[in-house]
Amino acid sequence: MLLRTTIGFGRCLMLAVLAFMHALAAVLAVVVFLLTFGLGMVFLFPPAVRLVRACARQARDIAREWSGVEIATPYRPAPPPPLPQRDGWYRDGRQLYRTSLVPTFNRTFNWMIKDPATWRDFAWLIADPFVAGAPLLLTGYGVALLAVGRPAEAVAGVLVIMTGVLLAPRITRVHSLWTKLLLAPTEKARLTHELRLLEQTRTEVVDAQAAELRRIERDLHDGAQARLVAMGMTLAAAEELVESDPAAAKALLAKVREASAASLVELRQLVRGIHPPVLAERGLDDAVRALALDSPLRVTVRVDLPGRAEAPVESAAYFVISELLTNAGRHGDAREVTVDISHRGPALRVTVTDDGHGGADPSRGTGLRGIERRLAAFDGVLALNSPPGGPTTATVEIPRALPGVRRVSDLPPWKNALLSLCWALFWLPLFPQGLVAMAFKIFQSPERSWFLALYMPAPLQWPVVLGMIGLGAGMAFFAIRTSIQLKQRDSESCA
Repeated sequence: MLLRTTIGFGRCLMLAVLAFMHALAAVLAVVVFLLTFGLGMVFLFPPAVRLVRACARQARDIAREWSGVEIATPYRPAPPPPLPQRDGWYRDGRQLYRTSLVPTFNRTFNWMIKDPATWRDFAWLIADPFVAGAPLLLTGYGVALLAVGRPAEAVAGVLVIMTGVLLAPRITRVHSLWTKLLLAPTEKARLTHELRLLEQTRTEVVDAQAAELRRIERDLHDGAQARLVAMGMTLAAAEELVESDPAAAKALLAKVREASAASLVELRQLVRGIHPPVLAERGLDDAVRALALDSPLRVTVRVDLPGRAEAPVESAAYFVISELLTNAGRHGDAREVTVDISHRGPALRVTVTDDGHGGADPSRGTGLRGIERRLAAFDGVLALNSPPGGPTTATVEIPRALPGVRRVSDLPPWKNALLSLCWALFWLPLFPQGLVAMAFKIFQSPERSWFLALYMPAPLQWPVVLGMIGLGAGMAFFAIRTSIQLKQRDSESCA
């Protein structure tokens, strides 16, 4: 406990130092904004925005390294550089420029000023010192109360110091959640990013479908079609020999029968490569078990699904598992493979683990890249862990694969009601009954108004004020943390 508190105070001190630097950056940004919009010195705006974004990026890195809170970059994509016309001039609106300097600046300025993340970064930068330095501020204020020497202030000072000490080990987590609340991408930014990914995925899917059609055409041309042509020629030769040499004609007919059987096998394999019949008839679990029986490896299959997914999703999952099994035997020299098919809410999760020598890398092979392209059509992701020496674990997750399944992020009714209550009422104990009452108490105001703590006996006033502040802060922290967890689970399972 002592070590944790010491580390917490150390990190709190580092956050306070960074918050002080952020406060200086915020003052500089305010001055630049006033010069920009007041005196028209627009050339100062992009450097100021880059400074604010650098501070925000540093806060995201701290949240990831200290608390494991991932915060995605929320900014809109940068505009492309202007291209010259045929005559070498650059057009920006109705103006023509000899160089690209002014058009580039105008595009950058409009990009930054119209991005909501720019102003959210600025708001975070102003409020960050109060959040990051809360334990130190509380501890310093408690020491100041102890120095007064009166019993009531001494009791309040001890409580304030204890609050600061208890908050110190948790300040990094609180600061990370606060940072994520303001600096995480908005819903509009997330949708814009998903739209770009959708356009890229659509292009990759069209290319993959064209390549698949070419493969099917090549297999038919070089396999079944060639055999059918040969069978026709053999039948014509048998027809000519049926009267003059019945034995030779009979031998040719036997060859035609063998060729027809081989063609049937090839056609079945081709159909199985397009969409296995067992997958359509029995579902993903039985299709994967049949795939395991045909594999030369010892494959263990575990399935926990509440129902069947849609046919395209089942097909994608089936061929992904087939490719992973092939890679395990061909490239990983594996002997045993475990396939676990489960779900997380409506998201389908497949985990394939083998005992091979590892070292798999999507950048060095087309098979894993093909899996990623196949999954991209369904917003699926592939997570690969394959250290040298093995084992190799590939985890595939496809969101929204199981319609009708309850989302893992759905809250029980009582917790949902508590969350709504905290969002609606956290300000009441925190501000009017807490911080405002504290200000009245500090400045010895004779007005008591409707502040509950000021109607208490003198020894109990400070504990009530601090209790109100703690209650409001706790309600706000619970609401923020629960909302972030809810949003994160939604994005992971069925966003």
